[in-house]
Amino acid sequence: MSHPADRPVDATRPLEGRTILMSGGSRGIGLAIAIRAARDGANIALLAKTDTPHPKLEGTIHTAAEWIREAGGRALPIVGDVRDDDAIAHAVLATVGEFGGIDAVVNNASVIDLSGTEALSPKKYDLMQDVNVRGTFMLSRAAIPVLRESPNPHILSLAPPLNVTPRWLGAHPGYSLAKFGMTMATLGIAAELAGDGIAANTLWPRTLIATAAVQNVIGGDRLMARSRTPEIYADAAHLVLSRPASERSGQTLIVEDVLAEAGVTDLSGYAAVPGTPDEELYPDVFLD
Repeated sequence: MSHPADRPVDATRPLEGRTILMSGGSRGIGLAIAIRAARDGANIALLAKTDTPHPKLEGTIHTAAEWIREAGGRALPIVGDVRDDDAIAHAVLATVGEFGGIDAVVNNASVIDLSGTEALSPKKYDLMQDVNVRGTFMLSRAAIPVLRESPNPHILSLAPPLNVTPRWLGAHPGYSLAKFGMTMATLGIAAELAGDGIAANTLWPRTLIATAAVQNVIGGDRLMARSRTPEIYADAAHLVLSRPASERSGQTLIVEDVLAEAGVTDLSGYAAVPGTPDEELYPDVFLD
């Protein structure tokens, strides 16, 4: 039996009929990536914990599914924790059962705490390692047998290049270790699966993205105003997932570079506050 997505690709809707399994995705960057794929007619399975509304954060896995459907895609909300191996196994089986396969895994779920070493609690350190690093590794691992059946299989992790300069590694070692761990897991899988045709890459922006993490953890309204919208990340992820897996794997990609390769050089429309000059945007961690 052929794979459900084994068909000619419509250049205007390259992800039509493709299936993405994403960790998280109830809000922010993950949701923006899901909605962009849904506009092509993609199938999106979300593995996330947000079953009920949060008092301070907008959106649940169920509202995300509604927005995906409204954008033109099919949605499968799967309530579960990426730290739970049984939840991961269920997510893979449920996605295959609903959509017939998996074409891409997007490792979006991530925990951020910028506390210094002495201030960072062991519990929060473990949480970042479990969600960011272990979650990325285990969700990717569980999907590999199914990805091998896809005509264009991708693993995409929202993680930074390995920049171990003192400015960033020393600013928040616990968080840096967790994000670099996501990157290393992805690059390791890319190298291991080089002969299997499964592309595994990371993607990271040059500037801050206007998300709840920036609002509540990093810098409040001041830095939100100096950020770009999640749609810039979503458009770059769409380009990565649309390309043949054979063209690029084992790379730490930058959002703006991916867009520039596609001829998108005017990024003014992505400013969280319209009219903000590029030079006033705040550089993201790990790249400056």
